[in-house]
Formats: sequence, structure tokens, C-alpha cells
Amino acid sequence: MPTAVVPSKRRFQLVFIKPSHYGEDGYVIRWWRAAIPSNSLASVYGIAQDSKARGVLGADIEIDIEAIDEFSCRVDIPELIAQFSRHGNFGLIVLAGVQSNQYPRALDIARPLRDAGIQVSIGGFHVSGCLSMLDGHAIDLDACRTAGISIFAGEAEGRFDTVLQDAAAGRLQPVYNFLNDLPGIEGTPAPFLPIENVRRTLGLSTSFDAGRGCPYQCSFCTIINVQGRKSRFRSPDDVEALVRSNWKQGIYKYFITDDNFARNKHWEEILDRLIWLRETQGIPLGLLLQVDTLCHKIPNFVEKAKRAGVTRVFIGLENINPANLLAAKKRQNKITEYRKMLLAWKDKGILTLAGYILGFPADTPESIRNDIEIIKRELPIDILEFFCLTPLPGSEDHKILWKANVPMDPDLNNYDLEHVCTSHALMSQDQWKGIYRDAWAYYYTPAHMETLLRRGAATGVNMSSLVKLLLTFSLTQTLEQVHPLQSGILRLRHPSERRPGLAAESTFWFWPKLVLETVSKTATTLARLLRLSVLSIRITRDPKRFAYSDLALSRVEDDDDASLELLTQTSSAKQAVAHQKKVFNLTHAAE
Repeated sequence: MPTAVVPSKRRFQLVFIKPSHYGEDGYVIRWWRAAIPSNSLASVYGIAQDSKARGVLGADIEIDIEAIDEFSCRVDIPELIAQFSRHGNFGLIVLAGVQSNQYPRALDIARPLRDAGIQVSIGGFHVSGCLSMLDGHAIDLDACRTAGISIFAGEAEGRFDTVLQDAAAGRLQPVYNFLNDLPGIEGTPAPFLPIENVRRTLGLSTSFDAGRGCPYQCSFCTIINVQGRKSRFRSPDDVEALVRSNWKQGIYKYFITDDNFARNKHWEEILDRLIWLRETQGIPLGLLLQVDTLCHKIPNFVEKAKRAGVTRVFIGLENINPANLLAAKKRQNKITEYRKMLLAWKDKGILTLAGYILGFPADTPESIRNDIEIIKRELPIDILEFFCLTPLPGSEDHKILWKANVPMDPDLNNYDLEHVCTSHALMSQDQWKGIYRDAWAYYYTPAHMETLLRRGAATGVNMSSLVKLLLTFSLTQTLEQVHPLQSGILRLRHPSERRPGLAAESTFWFWPKLVLETVSKTATTLARLLRLSVLSIRITRDPKRFAYSDLALSRVEDDDDASLELLTQTSSAKQAVAHQKKVFNLTHAAE
């Protein structure tokens, strides 16, 4: 009998692209190895894997899934068009996790794909934030509608099947809006990326979110208006499963992207599970956490974080002027607790990274310079990273300015937290730009980097990691004109990646110029690395290194409120101290 012919399955092409954005030179910011893994990309990839496993498009359709992070991988648009053409354009390209500064680049990727008849969807904080806070058309959302790009607002858990089925049927909707119906995330598909994607990050690291949503009301934040103020969490079982699936690929380093892991009501159960995996199951873990400035007051939090494998913490310090913090509704930050909190982490040998925002209402170039000097003397922060206060679409700050018709930069590419996008009452835009640029040089002086290395050696941090961080944060803004969080190893460019509207450079000059720039920047980087490494080795070999101390490392004393500039430099700082004393006296009156 003749053998029955089994019809081949149709292959649905599903490609996720996390766009980058354009640098000062007009070219896409892309690296041979990128610094930060994309959790948005990992989240949608994990969800799509689950949809594929459940056969949501039917038994006769196979889903081919690909993930592209443009920060470390070129988006070859002609090749994508050819790939989809081979399959009769049966598929979908998803522009995932698109932030406001990435929105122009996302549109530039999408337009030729749409012209080729390929279905395209876009999601992320820009479209979600605009739909959440504005009128549904503002801030260039109509560009999506004009190009026939489907808008996805909200989170994809439990919703992505519908998008896939609509795309397979050729009936992709103009808008999918789930902002008012945020899903629980316990038991949902975990963020995941294949090893070939993870290899393109520094240190072979990936990411996951253990929780979403934030109860605070910071006016510059978009998270609360996109992910909501009601916190939702993964279970310890979920976290263990994703750790084990990544460990099978040899991956054990994670950036836990929760805006504030300390407010996760399951923090202790999750850390206990990670401790068990690390200490009993033999899975090495290296974790970066984001935490708030009061996390040290939670019993056992710092201690268990250390045992779970936390090597670095990022703290949204934001400012040391309480008046500025109050203006931004950042009431949870108490400058009177900054030193206690930082010392708690330092006592465990954990590297501290802190974000600092320039451009709050009371800021001036002089006050910012003074604040940086106070931080250098009085706070045991290892890495300080600077941002410009930016009215991000989706934030309360942006909505207030938008409704009042206050001028803001019309180029969304600049909404990357390192460009000045609106005016300031006490600084001109040039002064604001200048102090942002200079702040890096003020903090990362040769003398202060030596101090940071001495503090690191005295407190037992990983000196190799500290050297790498100092190298990145002291050089990137000057050398590459990008924020260190957008950095990587070896900046890559391609003639096709220049922003539309800018003149194309001669191919004859493009490649030699790129080679010369790369050689020059590499030489500068290696020279800085050599100096820092030699200094680190010398300090590490000093038998008296553990005896080193300075004002920042000194224990918190009762008279700090009279001796530290942090607590005395402004009237609002003095008021914060007085308020703390009042609360202490009231709560201890009965003792």
C-alpha cells in the first residue's frame, strides 16, 4: 500500500523585537555585548512559549518564535521581510516593551514591515502610559493607527492567545486595551530567554519580575499608571521553576526587576527558597535587587538577601533634599535613614548603586554640586548614577504639563532620562544639560574612585565587580554620550541603522571612521581599566585594608543631626530631623 502523505504544518512566524533608540550620532545604540537584559522581552517570550506548547493556533500550525534585543543584535529588516515572504506573511512581529525614547525607532522598524504586508503589534510603557493617562491619541499614537500597527496596552498574561489567534486569522485588532484588567501573575508563564539571547549580555545574566505594581505615588513614575498600584506577585514555586529552567542552560545571574522588591509581601518566602536552592541544591546565584530606602528596617531582609545571593542592590535615592522629594511625592524616602540603610548593606559586603535625579524644583547647578560633595563624604554609596527629571508620557508630571500646554521636547527619542525635555524654574536648559554632564566627572574623580575602592576593600565587596562598575560609570557618558545603563562592550553601527531624515554617510568613510573610533575608545577604556585594576590590587594587598574608615563608613551617632551636612544643609533637612525625633519620642514615650 502507498504510504500516506502527512501534510506539512503551516509555520506561523512570531518575532519579538525589543527596539533600541538613536544615539547622538543618529545611529541605533547597539553593542557586541549589552549591559542590561530586557525583562519585557523575556516576559513575552515565556508567554509565547506557553501558547505554543498548548497549541493555541491548532494542530496544523507550528509557531516559530524568535527574540531580538536590538541593544545587542542588529534588526535586519530586509531579511525579516524575506523570511515572512517565504511563509506567505503568515505571522506577526511584536515590538515589545517599547519605552518612549524607543518609540521613534520602533516606528522606523515597523513602517517597512507594514509596507511589505507584515502584521505588526506594539506594546510597552509608551503606548500603555499614553492610553492610561491621556486622550488615546496624544504623543504620536495616531502614527500607529496610520501605519496599521496594532496597539497592545497592558500585560500579556492570559491575553496573548487572543492576539495570536487574531493574527493567524488575519483580523488583528487596531487596539487591545487591558489596562483596566491587570492579571494576577502567580502561576503564569515565567520570563525566559534562550541561551543564545542571554549570551549577548555582560556576565551571562537574565532577568525576571517577582512582583508588579507599586503602592507609592511618585509623580515622575510611569509604573504606577501602567502596572497599577495594587501589587501582584509570583509564588516561590514560580521563582524556583524559572531558576531551574535557566540553570539547565547554565544561567544563574539575575536582575530582579521589581521596582521595589522589599515591598513584595512574599519577599521572605522567595528569599528562603533562593537560599535553599543556593545552599542545598548547589545552584550558584548572583542577584541584583531594586529596593527602597527603608528596606533595612524589615527584620532579616538584608541578612536573607545576602544568603540568597544578592551581590548588588539598586536604591532609588533620588535626592538628599527633602523638599525635592516631597515635591515629587517621594514621601517614603527619609534622608534620616539613608546612612543606616547603606551601612546595613555595606556590612554584608554588598555593592550599593543609587539613582540620583537632577532637575527637581529646588535644584540649581550650585546645589547639585554641593549635594554630590556631601554624598561623597557622608554616604557609603559605591556607584551613583545620574538622571534628568523627565516628564515621561504615562507619568503624572507629564500629564500636568501636557494639560497645561507647557512646552516639552517634541522628539520622543530624547525621553531617555539623560536629556533635558522641558524648562526649569531655576536653571536654563543649557545649565541643566551642563550640570548633568559634569555630575559624572564630579563624582567619579580619581581621588574619589580610590576612596570607593578603599571602602570596598574594608567592607569585603567583590573588588573585581567594583572595578568593572567604576570603569563603566566613570567613562560611558563621556566616551559614548549614553547613560551607563544603556552601555555595553564595543559599540556597533551599520549604515542602515541611521535615523531617517539624517544624511547618509559615505560608505567609503563610514567603516574606516568606525574602526578608528573603536580603537581610540578601546585604548582609553583599557588605560582606565589598567589604572583601576592596579590600584585595586595594591589596596587589596594592603594588610591594613580592613582598618580603613572615613566619615561615610562611621557608625550612625546621636549627634549626626548636628555634625552632618546631609542633615543640616537645608531647612527641609532640619525639619526632617525634627520630625524623626518627634516620632521617636511619641513612639517611645511609654517605655
